[in-house]
Amino acid sequence: MKSKRYRNRMFGIVTTLVLGSFFLVSVILPLISVMTNLKNADLRAIFSHPQTMPAILNSLKVTPVATVFSITLAFAAAWCVNRMGIRKRSIFDILLVVPMLVPSISHGTGLIILFGDNGIIKNQLGLNGSIYGFWGIVFGSMMYSFPIAYLMISDILRYEDSTPYEAAQTLGIPRKNRFFAITLPYLKKPMISVIFAVFTTIVTDYGVPLMVGGMYKTLPALMYEEAIHRMNYAKGSVFGLMLLLPAVIAFLFDLLSGKDRVGNTTVKPFGTDESKAKRIVACVILCIIVAAVLLPILSFIPVALSKNYPLDKSFSLSQFSYVMGSKNGLEYLSHSLFVSVAVALVGTLFAMLCAYMTARNASPSLRILHLLSITSLAIPGIVLGLAYVLFFKASFIYGTFAIIILVNIVHFFASPYLMIYNSLRKLPPELEAVGATLGIGKVRLLRDVIIPQTAGTLCEMFAYFFINSMMTISAISFLTNYKTEMFSLMLPQFDASQTSLAPPAIVAIIILFANLIMKGIIGLLKSKLRRPESR
Repeated sequence: MKSKRYRNRMFGIVTTLVLGSFFLVSVILPLISVMTNLKNADLRAIFSHPQTMPAILNSLKVTPVATVFSITLAFAAAWCVNRMGIRKRSIFDILLVVPMLVPSISHGTGLIILFGDNGIIKNQLGLNGSIYGFWGIVFGSMMYSFPIAYLMISDILRYEDSTPYEAAQTLGIPRKNRFFAITLPYLKKPMISVIFAVFTTIVTDYGVPLMVGGMYKTLPALMYEEAIHRMNYAKGSVFGLMLLLPAVIAFLFDLLSGKDRVGNTTVKPFGTDESKAKRIVACVILCIIVAAVLLPILSFIPVALSKNYPLDKSFSLSQFSYVMGSKNGLEYLSHSLFVSVAVALVGTLFAMLCAYMTARNASPSLRILHLLSITSLAIPGIVLGLAYVLFFKASFIYGTFAIIILVNIVHFFASPYLMIYNSLRKLPPELEAVGATLGIGKVRLLRDVIIPQTAGTLCEMFAYFFINSMMTISAISFLTNYKTEMFSLMLPQFDASQTSLAPPAIVAIIILFANLIMKGIIGLLKSKLRRPESR
C-alpha cells in the first residue's frame, strides 16, 4: 500500500514538473523573447511612420463596429434557436457554425466573389461601390467571428433556468418587464465575456483585412507585412505587444470576474409554448442568417468548378489540377493532415493530463499550472508565431514539423483544456479516495474509470485541435519553409497574387471538406459511445 501511495505521489510530482516545464519553454520564454526584442526597435521611428497611427486607428474603428454587428446577429440567432421552440434546431446549430471550419481569409475571398468588381451578386443587382476598405473588413470580420459569438450566447441561453419566468408569469408580470427584470441581469456578466472574446478575435485577425482591406491597413495586417514580408522582427515585436494588450485585458477580466453561472443539473429548460406564427418568423430569421453567413462559403463552388472564372464559366476541374498538382497542393495537404493529427493526439493527451492534475487535486503549484494552461486565450496567433521565431530560431526544431506541431498545440490548448477540466470537475470527488483504498493507482484509475467517463469530451477535444490546425494561418506563417509548407498557407500566397479567385476557393473548399469529415467521424464515435449507456 505504501509503495502504491509513493507511486501515486511521484506520478503527480513528475506530471506537474513535466507540464510546468512544457509551458515554461513553449509559452513564457517565447513571450519574454518578444519583450526583450524591443531593445532593437526604434520606437520613435515606428510611431512616426505614416502607416503606424492610421493602422492603429483603423483597427480601433473597424473592431467595435464588427463586434456590435456580430453579437447582434448571433444573439438573434441564438434567441430564435433556444427560445422560440423551433423544431430541428440541431440543424441550425450545425449550419450556423460552418464558417468556423474555414480560415478567416476565406471569408474575404467569398466577399470578393460576391461583391467584388465582377462579383456575382454585385453584377446581378447592379450594385455600386467597392467591397474593399472599411465595410469589407467589417462584414468579413463579422462573418468570421459570428460562430464564436453564437456558440457562447447559445450556451448562456441554453442553461438558463425557466423557473423564475414561470413564477413571474404566474404573478402576472408582463413579458417586457420579465425581460428587463430577469433576462438582462442574467445576461449581464456573461455577455461582457462574449464582447471581449469577439472583440479580441476581430482586433487580432489579419486574414480578412489582408484580403479585403485594400489600402485600409489595420494593425495585424501591418504587422504581417513587416514581420513576414520585410522580416522586421523588431517592429513586429512592437506591434505584437500592442495586439497582446486587448487579449490580456479580456483574459484578466474573465479570470477576475469569476463565474456567475454554476452548473446545475436541476435547471428546467424552456418550454415550446410559442405560437405557430412566432415559430415561423423565427425560422425565417434563422434562414436569412444562415444564408448570410454561408453564402460567401457557397460562392466558392461555382468559382472552383469554372474553367477560368469570371471570363470562362464553363464547367472544368482544371483549377483543381492546377492547385493540387502544379502548385504542390497535394503535398502540402499531406503535411497539414499529418500535423493536424499529431497536434490532435499530443494536444489531447497533454490537455487531459493537465486538467486531471488541476481539476482533481489542489495545491498552489497546480493553481499556477491552471493559469498557465489558459494563458493561450490571451495570446493572438500572430504574436505567438513571432515569439517562436525569436526564441527557437537557433534551436534544432526550427524549420521542422516539430515546431509547427508545438505552436499549434499551444495556440489551441486553452479551449480543449477547459472542456475536459469542466468534465472532470463534474465527476465524484471521492474517486481518488476510493481508488487509494482499493489499492488502485492513478494511471489505472485514469485508464479504466476517468477516460471512459469523459470519452465524449476527449473526442470533441481531438476534433477541436484537428480542425483549428487544418485552417490556421496566423502562428504558422512565421515558421514554415518549402519542406514544411502547410496547405492553409496557400491562401495568402494566392490572395497576394490576385491572379484568380479559383485557387483560394479550392483551398478553402478542401479545408472545409476535411474538417466536415472530421466532424462527421467524431459525431459517429460519440453516438457509439452513447449507445451502450442507452441500453
